[in-house]
Amino acid sequence: MSKIKGLGYIGCEVTDFDAWDGLLDTVYGLERRADSGKSVRHYRMDDNHHRLALHKSDNNKLKYIGWEVEFQGDLDNLAAELSDKGIEVTPGSAALREQRAVMDLFVVSGPDDIRLEIFFGPVQDFKPFTPKRGMEGYNTGDLGMGHIVLATADRPASVKWYEDNLGFRLSDHIFWDDIQATFLHCNPRHHSLAFMNPVGPMKPGDLGHFMFESLSINDVGRAYDIVHEHKVPLALTLGRHSNDHMMSFYIYSPSGWWIEYGHGARLIDDAVWEPKFYNSPKIWGHEHVPPPDVAAAGELHKR
Repeated sequence: MSKIKGLGYIGCEVTDFDAWDGLLDTVYGLERRADSGKSVRHYRMDDNHHRLALHKSDNNKLKYIGWEVEFQGDLDNLAAELSDKGIEVTPGSAALREQRAVMDLFVVSGPDDIRLEIFFGPVQDFKPFTPKRGMEGYNTGDLGMGHIVLATADRPASVKWYEDNLGFRLSDHIFWDDIQATFLHCNPRHHSLAFMNPVGPMKPGDLGHFMFESLSINDVGRAYDIVHEHKVPLALTLGRHSNDHMMSFYIYSPSGWWIEYGHGARLIDDAVWEPKFYNSPKIWGHEHVPPPDVAAAGELHKR
């Protein structure tokens, strides 16, 4: 059984707040918190205080990943287990707990020196999530906020680290062209985490993409129309994945990494699940679109 309940939140450093605001509002309907500061902006996609935090920076990169556990006892036990294994565990300060809007947390360094924040008790806002456009909302709850895909220097070692230390389980592998990817789950969502070898300009520890799952295929279709209307740069056209069966499309974010938006991914029942090995990531669609100039893409996102 996984020691992690789900992907709780993601924090990224970004150079262009305005471009991100335009994208998250217009395409995804995320709600920016009114109490966001000048140096960090928090975005809601459900009743949690936030799921995505963007930190103003001179760089565009992943800053931290927040993994949620169910209870305070789970947090304490996991901290002790990791410490016993020789992994440095840093308790979260009161200031950090307030910044992340959680009851308690600790910090460890994961594969490729990615900062991992293991937490308990996300703050639930007294105001319900109000999408910025008409939509049914997001499939979060016990499945977490979605999934994240990371480039890694040593895929097998990174997979083993998460399996051995955080209890993640193998979903499947996809090897195609020059890419080798392994997918892991910690709840019924097909994967909350995946590792791939660096390709192109990617370096170990880089963010490949993160995914939001909609409650409705119509939300995805409307977003696809909005992307075309506003000339937001597509990375992969609408298609369906071979492993999780999600119907989705990808765009280039203002920071260069991708965002996947989809619906209908299948769930995993560990009692009967058998990991498979695929030689293609798609059943249909998902045609790659060459990357645009990042600066020009940022201007498009502001429209």
